[in-house]
Amino acid sequence: MISIDLIEKTAVELMQRAAIEIPDDYLEGLKKTAAAEDGDLSSFVLQAMLENYEAAKEDRRAMCGDTGCPRWYVKMGNDTRIEGGPVALETALRRATAASTNGVPLRPNRVHPLWRTDHDNNVGIGAPEIEYGFEPGGEWIDLITVHKGGLFGTDYRMLFPSDGIEGIKRFYLDCLVAFGKRGLACQPAIIGIGLGGSKDTCMVLGKRAACLRTVGDRNPDPKIAELEEEFKELGNSIGMGAMGFVGKSMVVDCHIEVGYCHTGGMQMSVHAFCLSSRRAVARVHADGRVEYRTDPQWFTDFQRRETVEWKAPEDNRQRSA
Repeated sequence: MISIDLIEKTAVELMQRAAIEIPDDYLEGLKKTAAAEDGDLSSFVLQAMLENYEAAKEDRRAMCGDTGCPRWYVKMGNDTRIEGGPVALETALRRATAASTNGVPLRPNRVHPLWRTDHDNNVGIGAPEIEYGFEPGGEWIDLITVHKGGLFGTDYRMLFPSDGIEGIKRFYLDCLVAFGKRGLACQPAIIGIGLGGSKDTCMVLGKRAACLRTVGDRNPDPKIAELEEEFKELGNSIGMGAMGFVGKSMVVDCHIEVGYCHTGGMQMSVHAFCLSSRRAVARVHADGRVEYRTDPQWFTDFQRRETVEWKAPEDNRQRSA
Protein backbone atom coordinates (compact mmCIF):
# COMPACT_ATOMS: atom_id res chain seq x y z
CA MET A 1 0.00 0.00 0.00
CA ILE A 2 1.28 3.46 -0.91
CA SER A 3 1.44 6.02 1.88
CA ILE A 4 -0.70 9.13 1.38
CA ASP A 5 1.94 11.24 3.18
CA LEU A 6 4.54 10.10 0.67
CA ILE A 7 2.21 10.99 -2.19
CA GLU A 8 1.69 14.51 -0.83
CA LYS A 9 5.39 15.05 -0.13
CA THR A 10 6.28 13.87 -3.64
CA ALA A 11 3.59 16.08 -5.18
CA VAL A 12 5.01 19.16 -3.46
CA GLU A 13 8.47 18.36 -4.81
CA LEU A 14 7.07 17.90 -8.31
CA MET A 15 5.34 21.27 -8.19
CA GLN A 16 8.66 22.96 -7.46
CA ARG A 17 10.52 21.05 -10.15
CA ALA A 18 7.91 21.80 -12.80
CA ALA A 19 7.90 25.52 -12.04
CA ILE A 20 11.68 25.94 -11.94
CA GLU A 21 13.45 23.34 -14.08
CA ILE A 22 13.07 23.01 -17.85
CA PRO A 23 12.91 19.35 -18.96
CA ASP A 24 16.10 18.32 -20.76
CA ASP A 25 14.30 17.23 -23.93
CA TYR A 26 12.66 20.64 -24.35
CA LEU A 27 15.85 22.50 -23.44
CA GLU A 28 17.84 20.62 -26.08
CA GLY A 29 15.09 21.22 -28.63
CA LEU A 30 15.10 24.92 -27.81
CA LYS A 31 18.87 25.14 -28.18
CA LYS A 32 18.63 23.58 -31.65
CA THR A 33 15.87 26.01 -32.52
CA ALA A 34 17.95 28.95 -31.31
CA ALA A 35 20.97 27.80 -33.33
CA ALA A 36 18.90 27.72 -36.53
CA GLU A 37 17.09 31.03 -35.96
CA ASP A 38 18.30 34.03 -38.00
CA GLY A 39 15.63 36.61 -37.19
CA ASP A 40 17.11 39.41 -35.07
CA LEU A 41 14.33 39.81 -32.51
CA SER A 42 13.51 36.09 -32.44
CA SER A 43 17.17 35.26 -31.82
CA PHE A 44 17.31 37.85 -29.04
CA VAL A 45 14.22 36.38 -27.35
CA LEU A 46 15.51 32.82 -27.60
CA GLN A 47 18.85 33.75 -26.07
CA ALA A 48 17.11 35.64 -23.28
CA MET A 49 14.94 32.59 -22.60
CA LEU A 50 17.95 30.31 -22.31
CA GLU A 51 19.65 32.72 -19.92
CA ASN A 52 16.45 33.02 -17.88
CA TYR A 53 16.21 29.26 -17.49
CA GLU A 54 19.73 29.14 -16.07
CA ALA A 55 18.97 31.98 -13.67
CA ALA A 56 15.74 30.33 -12.50
CA LYS A 57 17.50 27.06 -11.75
CA GLU A 58 20.36 28.79 -9.94
CA ASP A 59 18.07 31.04 -7.86
CA ARG A 60 15.40 28.32 -7.36
CA ARG A 61 12.67 30.64 -8.60
CA ALA A 62 9.87 30.05 -11.08
CA MET A 63 11.15 30.41 -14.65
CA CYS A 64 8.14 32.51 -15.69
CA GLY A 65 6.08 35.04 -13.76
CA ASP A 66 2.89 33.43 -15.05
CA THR A 67 3.06 29.87 -13.76
CA GLY A 68 -0.09 28.84 -15.61
CA CYS A 69 -2.77 26.57 -14.17
CA PRO A 70 -1.34 23.58 -12.27
CA ARG A 71 -2.96 20.28 -13.21
CA TRP A 72 -2.31 16.63 -12.47
CA TYR A 73 -2.17 13.47 -14.55
CA VAL A 74 -2.21 10.31 -12.45
CA LYS A 75 -1.46 6.84 -13.78
CA MET A 76 -1.29 3.69 -11.73
CA GLY A 77 -0.70 0.00 -12.10
CA ASN A 78 -3.74 -2.25 -11.83
CA ASP A 79 -2.62 -3.70 -8.48
CA THR A 80 -2.06 -0.32 -6.80
CA ARG A 81 -3.55 0.32 -3.37
CA ILE A 82 -3.48 3.80 -1.85
CA GLU A 83 -3.82 4.57 1.83
CA GLY A 84 -7.21 6.21 2.25
CA GLY A 85 -8.24 5.42 -1.32
CA PRO A 86 -8.85 7.77 -4.26
CA VAL A 87 -10.52 10.47 -2.15
CA ALA A 88 -7.39 10.73 0.01
CA LEU A 89 -5.27 10.85 -3.16
CA GLU A 90 -7.18 13.81 -4.57
CA THR A 91 -7.05 15.58 -1.22
CA ALA A 92 -3.26 15.12 -1.13
CA LEU A 93 -2.88 16.61 -4.61
CA ARG A 94 -5.09 19.58 -3.71
CA ARG A 95 -3.05 20.14 -0.54
CA ALA A 96 0.19 19.97 -2.49
CA THR A 97 -1.14 22.48 -5.01
CA ALA A 98 -2.20 24.92 -2.31
CA ALA A 99 1.05 24.54 -0.37
CA SER A 100 3.16 25.03 -3.49
CA THR A 101 1.26 28.12 -4.58
CA ASN A 102 2.50 29.82 -1.45
CA GLY A 103 5.77 27.91 -1.14
CA VAL A 104 7.42 27.98 -4.59
CA PRO A 105 5.62 30.43 -5.06
CA LEU A 106 3.20 30.01 -7.97
CA ARG A 107 0.91 32.74 -9.21
CA PRO A 108 -2.62 32.11 -7.85
CA ASN A 109 -4.41 32.10 -11.20
CA ARG A 110 -7.62 30.26 -10.32
CA VAL A 111 -10.83 32.23 -9.74
CA HIS A 112 -14.56 31.51 -9.85
CA PRO A 113 -15.78 32.23 -13.43
CA LEU A 114 -18.67 34.45 -12.29
CA TRP A 115 -17.88 35.84 -8.85
CA ARG A 116 -14.07 35.92 -9.37
CA THR A 117 -13.61 34.39 -5.93
CA ASP A 118 -9.90 33.73 -5.38
CA HIS A 119 -8.60 31.56 -2.56
CA ASP A 120 -4.99 32.48 -3.45
CA ASN A 121 -3.99 28.83 -3.70
CA ASN A 122 -4.99 27.59 -7.21
CA VAL A 123 -7.62 25.34 -5.64
CA GLY A 124 -11.36 25.61 -6.16
CA ILE A 125 -14.28 23.96 -7.91
CA GLY A 126 -12.74 21.60 -10.45
CA ALA A 127 -9.27 22.94 -9.77
CA PRO A 128 -6.70 21.59 -10.08
CA GLU A 129 -7.80 19.20 -12.83
CA ILE A 130 -6.88 15.57 -12.13
CA GLU A 131 -6.95 13.07 -15.00
CA TYR A 132 -6.38 9.34 -14.64
CA GLY A 133 -4.87 6.49 -16.59
CA PHE A 134 -4.30 2.84 -15.71
CA GLU A 135 -1.88 0.13 -16.79
CA PRO A 136 -2.03 -3.67 -16.46
CA GLY A 137 -0.10 -5.10 -13.51
CA GLY A 138 2.19 -3.51 -10.96
CA GLU A 139 1.73 -1.60 -7.71
CA TRP A 140 2.92 1.91 -8.40
CA ILE A 141 1.55 5.35 -9.10
CA ASP A 142 2.91 7.94 -11.53
CA LEU A 143 2.29 11.54 -10.49
CA ILE A 144 2.64 14.01 -13.36
CA THR A 145 2.21 17.72 -12.82
CA VAL A 146 1.84 20.11 -15.72
CA HIS A 147 1.64 23.88 -15.32
CA LYS A 148 -0.29 24.69 -18.47
CA GLY A 149 -1.25 28.17 -19.62
CA GLY A 150 -4.98 28.53 -19.08
CA LEU A 151 -6.09 31.30 -21.43
CA PHE A 152 -5.30 31.02 -25.13
CA GLY A 153 -3.11 28.90 -27.40
CA THR A 154 -5.90 26.38 -27.99
CA ASP A 155 -8.49 25.98 -30.74
CA TYR A 156 -11.00 23.41 -32.02
CA ARG A 157 -12.78 22.76 -35.31
CA MET A 158 -15.16 20.12 -36.58
CA LEU A 159 -13.72 18.92 -39.87
CA PHE A 160 -15.20 16.31 -42.16
CA PRO A 161 -13.66 13.23 -43.78
CA SER A 162 -13.66 14.98 -47.15
CA ASP A 163 -11.41 17.74 -45.74
CA GLY A 164 -8.63 15.17 -45.53
CA ILE A 165 -5.01 15.91 -44.68
CA GLU A 166 -5.13 19.24 -46.54
CA GLY A 167 -7.99 20.41 -44.33
CA ILE A 168 -6.00 19.42 -41.25
CA LYS A 169 -3.04 21.44 -42.52
CA ARG A 170 -5.19 24.50 -43.21
CA PHE A 171 -6.65 24.55 -39.70
CA TYR A 172 -3.22 23.92 -38.19
CA LEU A 173 -1.75 26.91 -40.03
CA ASP A 174 -4.79 29.07 -39.22
CA CYS A 175 -4.17 28.35 -35.54
CA LEU A 176 -0.44 29.08 -35.62
CA VAL A 177 -0.93 32.38 -37.47
CA ALA A 178 -3.59 33.42 -34.95
CA PHE A 179 -1.42 32.35 -32.02
CA GLY A 180 1.48 34.42 -33.34
CA LYS A 181 -0.24 37.53 -34.67
CA ARG A 182 -2.67 37.94 -31.78
CA GLY A 183 -0.28 36.96 -29.01
CA LEU A 184 -2.37 33.94 -28.02
CA ALA A 185 0.59 31.70 -27.18
CA CYS A 186 4.24 32.08 -26.16
CA GLN A 187 6.40 30.66 -28.92
CA PRO A 188 8.35 28.55 -29.58
CA ALA A 189 6.07 25.81 -28.32
CA ILE A 190 5.39 22.13 -28.41
CA ILE A 191 2.23 21.82 -30.49
CA GLY A 192 -0.23 19.04 -29.71
CA ILE A 193 -2.92 17.99 -32.17
CA GLY A 194 -5.90 15.84 -31.29
CA LEU A 195 -7.76 14.13 -34.12
CA GLY A 196 -11.04 12.30 -33.67
CA GLY A 197 -12.89 11.24 -30.57
CA SER A 198 -15.85 13.41 -29.58
CA LYS A 199 -15.48 17.14 -28.98
CA ASP A 200 -14.43 16.78 -25.35
CA THR A 201 -12.08 13.83 -25.86
CA CYS A 202 -10.57 15.52 -28.93
CA MET A 203 -9.57 18.45 -26.73
CA VAL A 204 -8.15 16.06 -24.13
CA LEU A 205 -6.13 14.21 -26.79
CA GLY A 206 -4.61 17.42 -28.13
CA LYS A 207 -3.66 18.74 -24.71
CA ARG A 208 -2.11 15.42 -23.72
CA ALA A 209 -0.21 15.33 -27.02
CA ALA A 210 1.26 18.75 -26.21
CA CYS A 211 1.98 18.20 -22.51
CA LEU A 212 2.69 14.50 -22.08
CA ARG A 213 5.12 13.70 -24.90
CA THR A 214 8.76 14.71 -25.15
CA VAL A 215 10.57 16.59 -27.91
CA GLY A 216 11.67 14.11 -30.57
CA ASP A 217 9.12 11.46 -29.62
CA ARG A 218 7.16 10.08 -32.57
CA ASN A 219 3.78 8.38 -32.86
CA PRO A 220 4.21 4.62 -33.44
CA ASP A 221 2.01 4.82 -36.53
CA PRO A 222 4.61 5.58 -39.25
CA LYS A 223 2.22 7.69 -41.31
CA ILE A 224 1.27 9.82 -38.31
CA ALA A 225 4.98 10.09 -37.42
CA GLU A 226 5.63 11.47 -40.92
CA LEU A 227 2.86 14.01 -40.42
CA GLU A 228 4.42 15.11 -37.13
CA GLU A 229 7.73 15.79 -38.86
CA GLU A 230 5.98 17.55 -41.74
CA PHE A 231 3.88 19.72 -39.43
CA LYS A 232 6.93 20.74 -37.42
CA GLU A 233 8.66 21.97 -40.59
CA LEU A 234 5.44 23.54 -41.87
CA GLY A 235 4.94 25.47 -38.64
CA ASN A 236 8.44 26.89 -38.87
CA SER A 237 7.98 28.00 -42.49
CA ILE A 238 5.31 30.67 -41.98
CA GLY A 239 7.74 33.48 -41.17
CA MET A 240 7.08 33.68 -37.43
CA GLY A 241 9.56 33.01 -34.67
CA ALA A 242 9.81 33.47 -30.92
CA MET A 243 6.90 35.42 -29.40
CA GLY A 244 5.48 36.06 -32.89
CA PHE A 245 8.45 38.06 -34.17
CA VAL A 246 9.80 37.50 -37.67
CA GLY A 247 11.72 34.24 -37.78
CA LYS A 248 11.45 30.47 -38.16
CA SER A 249 11.20 29.21 -34.60
CA MET A 250 7.47 28.80 -34.09
CA VAL A 251 7.40 25.08 -33.28
CA VAL A 252 9.90 23.09 -31.21
CA ASP A 253 8.01 19.90 -31.99
CA CYS A 254 4.58 18.67 -33.08
CA HIS A 255 2.76 15.67 -31.62
CA ILE A 256 -0.41 14.08 -32.97
CA GLU A 257 -2.75 11.74 -31.11
CA VAL A 258 -5.88 10.13 -32.55
CA GLY A 259 -9.09 8.58 -31.27
CA TYR A 260 -11.85 6.77 -33.10
CA CYS A 261 -14.66 9.18 -34.01
CA HIS A 262 -18.13 9.29 -35.56
CA THR A 263 -18.10 8.13 -39.16
CA GLY A 264 -19.38 11.50 -40.41
CA GLY A 265 -16.81 13.75 -38.75
CA MET A 266 -13.15 14.44 -38.08
CA GLN A 267 -12.72 16.52 -34.95
CA MET A 268 -9.48 18.45 -34.54
CA SER A 269 -7.93 20.41 -31.69
CA VAL A 270 -4.66 22.33 -31.59
CA HIS A 271 -2.81 23.16 -28.36
CA ALA A 272 0.38 25.12 -27.74
CA PHE A 273 2.38 24.10 -24.66
CA CYS A 274 4.21 27.39 -24.14
CA LEU A 275 7.93 28.14 -24.15
CA SER A 276 8.25 27.20 -20.47
CA SER A 277 7.00 23.60 -20.97
CA ARG A 278 6.50 23.03 -17.27
CA ARG A 279 6.18 19.34 -16.39
CA ALA A 280 7.63 16.94 -13.83
CA VAL A 281 7.04 13.27 -13.09
CA ALA A 282 7.63 10.80 -10.27
CA ARG A 283 6.84 7.12 -9.87
CA VAL A 284 5.96 6.18 -6.29
CA HIS A 285 6.35 2.51 -5.40
CA ALA A 286 4.62 0.56 -2.66
CA ASP A 287 7.97 -0.02 -0.92
CA GLY A 288 8.48 3.74 -0.52
CA ARG A 289 10.88 4.31 -3.42
CA VAL A 290 10.36 7.46 -5.48
CA GLU A 291 11.87 7.78 -8.96
CA TYR A 292 11.84 11.24 -10.53
CA ARG A 293 11.92 11.84 -14.26
CA THR A 294 10.68 14.35 -16.86
CA ASP A 295 9.23 11.98 -19.49
CA PRO A 296 5.57 11.29 -18.58
CA GLN A 297 5.56 8.01 -20.57
CA TRP A 298 1.80 8.37 -20.76
CA PHE A 299 1.12 7.09 -24.28
CA THR A 300 1.93 3.40 -23.93
CA ASP A 301 0.69 0.68 -26.26
CA PHE A 302 -2.06 0.04 -23.72
CA GLN A 303 -3.25 3.66 -23.82
CA ARG A 304 -3.41 3.48 -27.64
CA ARG A 305 -4.99 0.01 -27.79
CA GLU A 306 -7.60 -0.67 -30.49
CA THR A 307 -8.80 -4.15 -29.50
CA VAL A 308 -11.46 -5.28 -27.03
CA GLU A 309 -9.14 -7.55 -25.09
CA TRP A 310 -5.54 -6.70 -24.26
CA LYS A 311 -2.50 -8.90 -24.15
CA ALA A 312 0.68 -6.97 -23.51
CA PRO A 313 3.88 -7.82 -25.37
CA GLU A 314 6.45 -9.44 -23.09
CA ASP A 315 8.74 -6.37 -23.00
CA ASN A 316 5.83 -4.11 -21.98
CA ARG A 317 4.84 -6.46 -19.16
CA GLN A 318 8.38 -6.33 -17.83
CA ARG A 319 8.53 -2.52 -17.97
CA SER A 320 5.26 -2.04 -16.10
CA ALA A 321 6.07 -4.54 -13.37
